[in-house]
Amino acid sequence: MPTPRRAQLLALAIATVTGSPLAMAGQADSEGFIEDGHLDFLTRNLYWNHDRKDQLNDRREWGQGFRLDYSSGYTQGTLGFGIDASAYALIKLDGGNGYSGEAGVLVPDGRGSAREASSAGAAVKVRLSETELKYGNNLRPYNPVFAAADARLVPGTATGLWLTSSEISGLSAEAAHLTAAKDFNSTNGSDDFYAAYAGVSSNSVDFIGGSYAVSDQLSFSLYGSEYEDIWRQYYGNANYTYPINDSQSLNFDLNIYRTNEQGKALAGDLGVTAWSLAGAYSIGAHTFKLTYQKIDGDAPFDYLGLGPGSYHDSIYLANSSQLVDFNGPNEKSYGVFYNLDFAGYGVPGLTFGVRYIKGSDVDASDIPANSAYTWYADGSSEEHWERDFDIQYVVQSGKAKDLSLRLRQATHRIGNDASDSSSDQIRLIVEYPYSFF
Repeated sequence: MPTPRRAQLLALAIATVTGSPLAMAGQADSEGFIEDGHLDFLTRNLYWNHDRKDQLNDRREWGQGFRLDYSSGYTQGTLGFGIDASAYALIKLDGGNGYSGEAGVLVPDGRGSAREASSAGAAVKVRLSETELKYGNNLRPYNPVFAAADARLVPGTATGLWLTSSEISGLSAEAAHLTAAKDFNSTNGSDDFYAAYAGVSSNSVDFIGGSYAVSDQLSFSLYGSEYEDIWRQYYGNANYTYPINDSQSLNFDLNIYRTNEQGKALAGDLGVTAWSLAGAYSIGAHTFKLTYQKIDGDAPFDYLGLGPGSYHDSIYLANSSQLVDFNGPNEKSYGVFYNLDFAGYGVPGLTFGVRYIKGSDVDASDIPANSAYTWYADGSSEEHWERDFDIQYVVQSGKAKDLSLRLRQATHRIGNDASDSSSDQIRLIVEYPYSFF
């Protein structure tokens, strides 16, 4: 049950976003529970090969995932009611020879990984005007302080209450009280939430926040969250695009987090500020970007895990990459990015990206004695770099329309292997969505 403070938080959020005098456009436009319903299917094939250079086990798995999502419309009236339901399944294609259960793609079964696994979830929902409240075990929030990843065969999900609203033009607001989780490589919907790097767990997560678009060029975001007995985390973002002309623009993106210990402080004393600044220049089909990222604190910047050793997506820092996040204690990092959209050369649907990031000055010599991150504290500064390639093609027409093929390759090299390992990784993803209605 939510504590009185958390209940007040959700009540305040509901009162704020439903108290708008704006017209009830969203619910007023409802055509009905059945009429506005959607049934969507997604199949995803994922091959994952993580070649570690530190003599530990490589991580190699191959699987096929299936997802069926049903989202009803809303009953008509001032208050509309509906349901969301999903079914998930995956099949093991390969994961033997000592690699089974290592990559987080397949579901562990105690002896390696299961040949097949399935789960299901649902949520009831109610809508007033442009405000929606969901309750169930199939929630998939995705924001800077709680982002359940969809980078394996099936997505991570959460159980609880989740409120979203767009009552005010340009403003998207949300709040949640979450009490259980299901990881992307699990069928158990009653797991805890984790601090991914610390490996400690929390029974509940609360967050509130939103984004406001001042104009087509300028937007701001603010979020706050509490992982019970671990931390309180705050996030801010400013994003500005300056259009030079019809084919050229500049974009500036600032992200900042502040994390403080909370309650029992299971991860130890924190007090970490993490921030990044990115500047991008786009001309036609080309985008060039430079980034800088800095961690201020004697612990790493940590974020959401839904199971021990799993890392999800609630790190919106510019240099968070395919293999590492450049988020060590006191670390600074620089990045160079390049992206190409081949639509400008007559091949719509084909995109390519490459990036190189170098991190240095990791210093955990003053890490607190009660910290869950003492494995960082070897007393020496480490340097490391990562280089990523990403190429994707999405079929634009015909019977295979929306079929996508994506290849991601990453190389990471680190000097002293204190906090991570040198490794190479390949991910091959083939995905096909289909909408029944």
